[in-house]
Amino acid sequence: MTRVFALARASGPIDPRRRVTGDHPSHGEPTMYDPMMNLARHASLRQLQVFEAIARLKSFTKAADALYLTQPTVSTQIKRLTDVIGLPLFEQIGRQVYLTETGRALESAVKDVFGVLDRFEMKVADLKGLKQGYLRLCVITTAKYFAPEVLGRFCQRHAGVDVALKVTNRDTLLERLIANKDDLYILGQNPDRELEMVTRVFAPNPLHIIAHRDHPLANARDIPLEQLAEEYFIMREPGSGIRDFVLKTFEHAGFKPRVRMELGSNEAIKHSIYGQLGISVLSLHTLGQERPQSPLCILDVQGFPLERDWYVAHAKGKELSVVASAFIAFLDEESPQLRKRLEKTRNRLTRWRSNSASSKLDTTQQGSRG
Repeated sequence: MTRVFALARASGPIDPRRRVTGDHPSHGEPTMYDPMMNLARHASLRQLQVFEAIARLKSFTKAADALYLTQPTVSTQIKRLTDVIGLPLFEQIGRQVYLTETGRALESAVKDVFGVLDRFEMKVADLKGLKQGYLRLCVITTAKYFAPEVLGRFCQRHAGVDVALKVTNRDTLLERLIANKDDLYILGQNPDRELEMVTRVFAPNPLHIIAHRDHPLANARDIPLEQLAEEYFIMREPGSGIRDFVLKTFEHAGFKPRVRMELGSNEAIKHSIYGQLGISVLSLHTLGQERPQSPLCILDVQGFPLERDWYVAHAKGKELSVVASAFIAFLDEESPQLRKRLEKTRNRLTRWRSNSASSKLDTTQQGSRG
């Protein structure tokens, strides 16, 4: 069943032939126009923002969630905008929302309007310098383990800057980058597909095989990958950048992991390892809060860690604001600190290394007593 969102005023549908005369500014002749089509007078930016969100997300409910509005508010805004234009903007077939021809034309116009406003905001921010500004940052899920702290230190240095942080998986991040929804993006690898984007490395992102500290191989050295063939692996969900990278690496090595579970977050994977449900490949950044007594440990597997990097990216041709440019420079400053943090985490969770050190200490003490 098709339902069309073309809501008319109580007085009846809008007649596009209705005209009002006025003085032409240059010829002094009457000019015919329809006052209802004057969007500048009768439509608000909020209505256009709501429309854009529905067009992008293809859902009234998702748009309401994204804009922190109730669904009745979203429906009311679209009703008013539809009244002004006088033609349907959306049609609903089943549960799916589609743009009408008028809706597609408005979507193109709205993108232009918001693009102009974004450039104006950047110009104002540039004029104000770093005393006041706004940064929209979108990061992949694993980056949430360090991005908030980095943002916090950046805001401490630039107290007048406000930030918005969006955390999502790689596929959604790339969709947002294509749509130019944010100022900057942090991702763990360059995408396989060709995208109009500029990337810059700012920190390492090593991937280790993680197991429970009571795992039989926890103290082993130089473990062949084939020895893990009978182990249960816990993987991230489809759409995860780490999942795709790890599976491609395994395939290239001729190794097929025995996947037991697919989970939607790194925290869920860690808790599954706590419960000794299997082993997994995780970014070392996800283990930064693990203490020396943690139930987790790093396995010393041949070919690991898989060396990856963190990238900061933005759409190609995008004019960066002063705030965005300053944040990129700040990431370079933060790189040494991020590296030190990784090394401390690696030392805490490497059991064979600590056991080796203990053995050396015992040998030294025995020699001294002798």
